[in-house]
Amino acid sequence: MWFGVGLGASRLLGAQGVAPVAAPLFIEQLPSSSGIEWKHENAMSPNRYLPETMGPGCAFLDFDNDGWMDIYMVNSGPCDFWTPPKPIRNALYKNNRDGTFTDVTEKAGVTGGTFGMGVAVGDYDNDGWPDIFVTSYGNCILYKNNHDGTFMDVTQKAGLTTPGWTTSAVWFDYDNDGKLDLFVCSFVDYSSTHKFECGDNKLHRHYYCIPRIFRGTPSFLYHNNGDGTFTEVGKGTDIAKAIGKSLGVVATDVNNDGRMDLFVANDTVQNFLFMNRGPGPNGTWKWEEIALQAEVGFSDNGQPRSGMGVDAADVNGDGWQDLFVANVDQEMFSVYQNNKDETFRDVAHVDGVAQATRLLSGWGLKYFDYDNDGAIDLILANGHPDDMIENYSLQVRYKEPLLLFHQGEDGKLHNVSDRGGPAFHRMFPARGLTVGDYNNDGAIDVLICNNGGAPVLLKNNAAQGNNWLGLKLEGVTCNRDAVGARIVWTAGGKVRHRLKNNGGSYLSSHDPREVLGIGKAAKIDSVEIHWPGPSKQVDRITNPPLNKYVRVVEGKGVVA
Repeated sequence: MWFGVGLGASRLLGAQGVAPVAAPLFIEQLPSSSGIEWKHENAMSPNRYLPETMGPGCAFLDFDNDGWMDIYMVNSGPCDFWTPPKPIRNALYKNNRDGTFTDVTEKAGVTGGTFGMGVAVGDYDNDGWPDIFVTSYGNCILYKNNHDGTFMDVTQKAGLTTPGWTTSAVWFDYDNDGKLDLFVCSFVDYSSTHKFECGDNKLHRHYYCIPRIFRGTPSFLYHNNGDGTFTEVGKGTDIAKAIGKSLGVVATDVNNDGRMDLFVANDTVQNFLFMNRGPGPNGTWKWEEIALQAEVGFSDNGQPRSGMGVDAADVNGDGWQDLFVANVDQEMFSVYQNNKDETFRDVAHVDGVAQATRLLSGWGLKYFDYDNDGAIDLILANGHPDDMIENYSLQVRYKEPLLLFHQGEDGKLHNVSDRGGPAFHRMFPARGLTVGDYNNDGAIDVLICNNGGAPVLLKNNAAQGNNWLGLKLEGVTCNRDAVGARIVWTAGGKVRHRLKNNGGSYLSSHDPREVLGIGKAAKIDSVEIHWPGPSKQVDRITNPPLNKYVRVVEGKGVVA
């Protein structure tokens, strides 16, 4: 692959010029072994309608509370420019606890029925069961978990219909009242009253329009009323005033003030960084959009880029959240290091991420510790949005490789894609990406959803020999999912920090559990959980068990 497999292989050569055989870091699980036979239908047509290029999203979730991660994937559906020739649906796969999955979509009642885009999972009613929110080109859907393996469509009752073209969404508690609120990204004004397709290209075929020609739209912020309903509260704030073309969002706390902020990736216009400034007058809430002064809105030369996937994590271990945004080819991706003063600096060139991504278009992505050594790594899923790009470019391809970066002892992200496994030597039209430990071995696995194709399930083979502790956090006075909790753990003489963010990637939602890697250390000396919200509760766990998941309840510590 162009991104340097040859160089990586040469570094592995031994003294006799023979490369040692190394086990792949990830092993692809084929449908014959996983049981996942669902495929995404992108509705591609000669007219080249833009929504065809954008999906799908996916999620790891434990919908039946049996302690094993299940899978949800979003499909297209009927809309104002497409009538499927045969019924198609979203997919919910139940984890059989043996590495295989069973399709239970129809029984669960989560088939979709709209031109779906993304999925956000969260326990919005604090009943201990995950609920599912699906974004769409068309109305959104909220599926409430019935606790019996089925769901109920409560979208209208909840007030979350949300028409238009919505993409990523994230559950988070912006006012620390113990209930999950919802931010929904809105893309462009694209409907039957506006231009659907662009004219003929030199091949005398319609082509996908660049989003630059469409009008942007404001995104939505819904406040959880605590009675199963939501109120849109973005109006009058910077969230409504910021007209964007939003594709990715992550909820995080960039200034460590205990309130969750929002970083939003926009396509062909500047990104947004909405700072949560707390309560304002007359019961309002103050949001301040500061992306320009924070230096995360534009490229280094002041140009808007095509932001798609985003994430946040404390990459360098200084206790402050860093940001990532993926763009289209020639624009390069950005690794934003937190300066601890509400500004950031792009270190993508220093890490080598910029060079590795120059010819790629990035969508789903995640900061995660794939080998449980305690340091944050990175995975990127890529694919060009235009299936005709190879007719115009000698370098850029429609299907693109996955990229994997490992954080070295020097604190930099190193491209190790050549050791990722066979899947990293193939090309995909990738879009959504979710991470989760589907076999409960403590090694975080990856699911990638492809536009117009089958998903790719990657089993983690990289964390063997490293110790870990898995935490299932359960809030009591704070939100049940404990979004916003801070975790500090000490092992092997090192202190590490983790903020329980939510969202990130593109159109996707992740395993809600936290896995704390400690490498070769023989024990974890202590773990502190700083729960979000006004209680300021701190639970301390000393000498916890290793290599297993434990349930931690706010105010009670580890419970059986």
